[in-house]
Amino acid sequence: MNDLNEMTYEQAIVRLEEIVAVLEKGGTPLDDAVKLFEEGAALSRLCNEKLKKAELKITELTGGNKDNG
Repeated sequence: MNDLNEMTYEQAIVRLEEIVAVLEKGGTPLDDAVKLFEEGAALSRLCNEKLKKAELKITELTGGNKDNG
């Protein structure tokens, strides 16, 4: 697993999609599946954090009014 702190949102999404595909395919040994699930959960949290930061930044840039535009 790459260092999560250095991953971009896009990289995290691609890796998360890879993990989902492996787990959906089945046949992964339990210990490996658990490790993949843990990595996926961490990636999901990372993506959510990055999205929240982006939303906050956009809100700041638009003067805090989501109805602008």
